[in-house]
This record gives sequence, structure tokens and C-alpha cells, in this order.
Amino acid sequence: MEKITKTTEQIEGTPVRLTRHNPGYWQLTLDAPPLNLFGPELLTGLEEVVRRMQASPELRVIVFDSALPDFFIAHFDVVKGGEIIARKTPSGILPVFDVAVALHESPVISIAAIRGRARGVGIEFAAACDIRFAGDKAIFGQFEVAVGTIPGGGSMEFLPLLVGRARALEIIVGGEDIDAGIAERYGLINRMITDDKLDDFVHNFALRISQFDQVVTGQAKTLVNKRAPRPSLEHMNESRAAYIQTASRPERKPTIEKLRAWGFQQDGDFEYNVGAYLNRISEHNID
Repeated sequence: MEKITKTTEQIEGTPVRLTRHNPGYWQLTLDAPPLNLFGPELLTGLEEVVRRMQASPELRVIVFDSALPDFFIAHFDVVKGGEIIARKTPSGILPVFDVAVALHESPVISIAAIRGRARGVGIEFAAACDIRFAGDKAIFGQFEVAVGTIPGGGSMEFLPLLVGRARALEIIVGGEDIDAGIAERYGLINRMITDDKLDDFVHNFALRISQFDQVVTGQAKTLVNKRAPRPSLEHMNESRAAYIQTASRPERKPTIEKLRAWGFQQDGDFEYNVGAYLNRISEHNID
């Protein structure tokens, strides 16, 4: 039997590391310290992964994880976000959605292995994957409404499908941090696994799938997709427009100033405990 050698490659110019465990199993590790912000470089890495995925007929399963123990994806990088919003895609939709749609429609099974914090687009990217496993210390949060805008990267579309209408509203409008236990109970993740066992569990699960017949695994996903609702491109574009419109309202300026004073996008207490800070978002003082 031919020996299969594991290879690892840093995708040039991006914080995305690609490990090929075998022809049927890839692992994509996000490594943009200190927070794994979703910026243009990370998006470019994901777009390149999608391109390679679509050109790899033997691939059956792909795992997305983080090299940072405290952050899967913290949130959208608002400093560089304009570059993402302005980026053109063949479909005409937001590039984040383009990646999400590609993952959904591909016969490859996509798995998010979530350790640490996944907020904003972190939830949205994980929700676009087929399967989600999370460590027991993982934290989820959809905080856009609390800071005066609308989630524009997929949660308006994917969360109702995963957790139902009422719980989607709770997560989106409530803006609270949610622990892994609640996320599992709500259906946001498939299951919670202790942090020390998460990597081995996900690896063995993906390795198992990689050994099955790719024609059959692909057909199984295609048939499940046909029987489950999928967000429409119209809804995705509507969410994008709502995000841009609400994010640019002048009424948001005091909120943005408060977030900056608290340490938004800095490696500090705010990014670790966003939910607790947002309990005070309407206070006039920032101490």
C-alpha cells in the first residue's frame, strides 16, 4: 500500500495554513493573532481554499480550526472591512456569502472545530459549515444589534435554520455571549466536547469520512441539501444592504467611540468579555 505523507502549506499572503492529511481530508487552520479578525487577508485565504477544494475531486472532508486557543474568529475587522465589502465576486453577493454558498453547494463535508470565541462573522462562518463541534470553553456572540447595526454575513439567513426563529431572535437581538452548553442545547453546534479532547475527536471524525467513497458522501450531502432549506441570494443581498445602511448611520458615532474606548479590536478585556460590556452600552460613562 502506498504511504500517504501529511503535508502543510501556508497559503501565501494569508493567515491560513493548509494541512493535507490525505487526498480526502484537509485541515485549514486560521492563525491571525491576537484575535483572528476576519479581514481581507483571511478572506483571501478562504477564497483560495474554496478554489482548490472545487478542483480536488478526491476531497471528501475539510476541517476549519484556529491556532489561537482563545479565538476561533473574533469578528469582522472594521478597520479593513471596507476592502471586503468593496470586493467584487462573480455572483455579485458579498464575498463572505460567496464562500458560504460554495461550502454549502460543494459535495465536500465542511466541519468547524471551534475553540475559544466566535462572535459576529465568527458565528456566521461556522454556521455556513455543514457540521460544528466546539470545545467546552467556547463562547458565541452576535453583538451587531447591540452596537447599532445588523448582522450582514449570514446569521440572518443561517441561524433561523439551525436554531429556529425564536432562538435566532434571542441570539441576534439579545447580543449576549452564549456558552458552549447553551449553543449545543439550541442546535447552534452539533455537540460540545471538552477542550482537551476536541482536536482528537474532530480529527478522527474527519479521518473516518475521508476513507469513505467520495461519490457516496457527496451524494448524501446533495440529497440532504435538497431536503433542507437554503438561504436565498436575495435574502443575502438584503442583509448586506441592511448592514451597510445601519453601520453608516450617524447615530452610531457615540457607540463606536465607546467601543474604541473599551478596547474594540485590541487584545484586552473587552474582546474576551464583549457580552458583559454590552450590558452597559447605553451608559453615558465608559469606566
